[in-house]
Amino acid sequence: MIRRHLIHLLALAVLGLGTTLWAQSSGSDVQGDRKDLRQDRRDLHQDRKDIQSDKRDVRNDRADARNDRRDINKDNRDIARDRRELHQDVKDGNKTAAAQERKDIRQDKRDVAHDKKDLRSDRRDIHHDEKDLHHDRKDARHDKRDIRHDRRDIHHDRKG
Repeated sequence: MIRRHLIHLLALAVLGLGTTLWAQSSGSDVQGDRKDLRQDRRDLHQDRKDIQSDKRDVRNDRADARNDRRDINKDNRDIARDRRELHQDVKDGNKTAAAQERKDIRQDKRDVAHDKKDLRSDRRDIHHDEKDLHHDRKDARHDKRDIRHDRRDIHHDRKG
């Protein structure tokens, strides 16, 4: 019984000594930390480029959405004007002009439907780009943190 406990104690001592030696030898990894630092700086640079690209995409999509809303309002005004003219032509008995006004109203309604579809697409693009922008900013924050940690590790490895 004592022999078994002694063997277990000896095995634990050997394992503890081995892990301590391994931890001591792997603590000073300046070259690996520098490589990590270089990679984190590259990642940060790429994230910053992605952030600028996403900002540009959001800005362009917002301009497109603004133009689509402007077109929808213009087409709605055209429909209202064409309806007034249609009622006047029907009242006057001018069938040719009334048919032309109906054609204009159908065309304007098609334009409104197309502009609404574009507006939905632009809003969806804005949402996706803002989401992507958030993720890129988050990645940039993580890369900055990693750079700080790598610099600290290099400093600690040099000091000993």
